Amino acid sequence: MVMRTYDGSTDDVGHGTHRTRYASYRRPDARIALDIARALGDARTVLNVGAGTGSYESAAHTITAVEPSLAMRAQRPARLVTAIDAVAEDLPFADGQFDSAMTLFSVHQWSDVDAGLREMRRVTRGPVAVLTCDPARVRDFWLYEYAPDVLETEARRYPPLHHLTAALGGNTTIEPVPIPLDCTDGFNEAYYGRPELLLNPAARQACSAWSFIDDRARQDFDASLRRALGSGAWDEAFGHLRGRPTYNGSLVLLRATP
Repeated sequence: MVMRTYDGSTDDVGHGTHRTRYASYRRPDARIALDIARALGDARTVLNVGAGTGSYESAAHTITAVEPSLAMRAQRPARLVTAIDAVAEDLPFADGQFDSAMTLFSVHQWSDVDAGLREMRRVTRGPVAVLTCDPARVRDFWLYEYAPDVLETEARRYPPLHHLTAALGGNTTIEPVPIPLDCTDGFNEAYYGRPELLLNPAARQACSAWSFIDDRARQDFDASLRRALGSGAWDEAFGHLRGRPTYNGSLVLLRATP
């Protein structure tokens, strides 16, 4: 499958490969879930676009899920609604059909972000919540010293926040999302104080950016981080993160109202 980066270039990514154990390592974190729930407000009907395996879908809402990837739809638990095979850019719903809508860790994978967000706005009466990463802050994470190509890929794929707010229209707020030290949702920054866990290939495999680098780069990362942990160099530079209860990185939550 070809995935388009925000700067217009294209990259190949094998969704069936890097998502083999996705659900095992990308388990919803209860504290991040609360931030998302607050953004959705008192909605009854909620549209989840780019729904994936259904992380953060709450039983408190009547969910309609949209997911174009067969591999991801197949990994949705049986207790969740069956996801509709559709794309953000062409949602098969009536104007104002939903109370709220959300898209989580998804906009950077769309072929046309503007069209997708306009569609979400069209079919939603109330707030639209977008969980994403600020590309201006992606490279600030310690991982950049050990796997720069991974974070360069991330920064290139995520749309700038000002672009998202312009596409959403209305009134939009942007709030940083604190990442807990024991975060169960295994995106890269979730391991800010637990670097050893990123030595597990399965943990890295759950983050799509790792699929854009070759085996040699992954081996170089593994070797360099192991050396830094063994010598104490990582702890000398970043050890203070091991005891920090939360980390404010690039993760943000946009909430747009008409």
